[in-house]
Amino acid sequence: MERRLCVLHANCQGEPLAALLRLCPEFAARHDIRLFTNYTREPVPDEALASCGLFLYQHLGPQWGDLSSEALLKKIPREAAALCVPNMFFMGYWPLWHNAPGFDFRDRFLDHLLDMGLSKAEILHLYLRTDLARKYDLQALLDESLERERRRQAHTPVRYLDAVLAGFREKMLFNTVNHPGPELMALAARGVLAELGLTAPPEADLLSSARLFPEFQMPIHPQVAEFLGLPFAGPDTEYRVFGKKKTFAQYAEAYVDCRLLGIDDFTAYLHLR
Repeated sequence: MERRLCVLHANCQGEPLAALLRLCPEFAARHDIRLFTNYTREPVPDEALASCGLFLYQHLGPQWGDLSSEALLKKIPREAAALCVPNMFFMGYWPLWHNAPGFDFRDRFLDHLLDMGLSKAEILHLYLRTDLARKYDLQALLDESLERERRRQAHTPVRYLDAVLAGFREKMLFNTVNHPGPELMALAARGVLAELGLTAPPEADLLSSARLFPEFQMPIHPQVAEFLGLPFAGPDTEYRVFGKKKTFAQYAEAYVDCRLLGIDDFTAYLHLR
């Protein structure tokens, strides 16, 4: 059987998804995957789209211009199959995360305290001791995150939100807001293969290969963990932070130190800290 090009247009979840799809002998025999990273605005050549037999993509709206899903879908052959794949995102563990540029893994409360010009000791005391539930509506932030995920899921036939709702309190299902753990990546791969009429590899094989950014688990504020009832997260919990183990307080201290030193690359700082 001649292998056809599979164009995969996705974010950081694309690489592990491709690895899992390749574990399926039927898929590997039919398709050669070529990954294009959407959030970096990597161009997708017209010739790749014109020659593909399968187009897998995470939905991007019209604001993405030539890289929007609608624009790309117009360029694939009429006989090519197209499937929107999951683009999982979850702020439930990290309700204070925000995406302002210039610093990795931002926290709105920490940034607010830093912008006030307080000392390191004052910042950490307020950040770790302030009653978050009095300052932020944690339930509303959780509801907002889940509603956002419902809108995302509406674009793909691969259903994953029920698994998030059923399991996020029992096990840490995301390493960061957009880095789902092996259980969810395996679920995504099974769903894609089912939509293509293919048999998924054994679950153990999927779970052992579904690794997305495993070297970093973004620590969870103990008060958020208490609010959500998370048995796996607390003040003494140690998280994987680029080859080291850090509690939430140690991670918060590294965040403050990095900002006070005027260093923008927090990821690089955590590698060295």
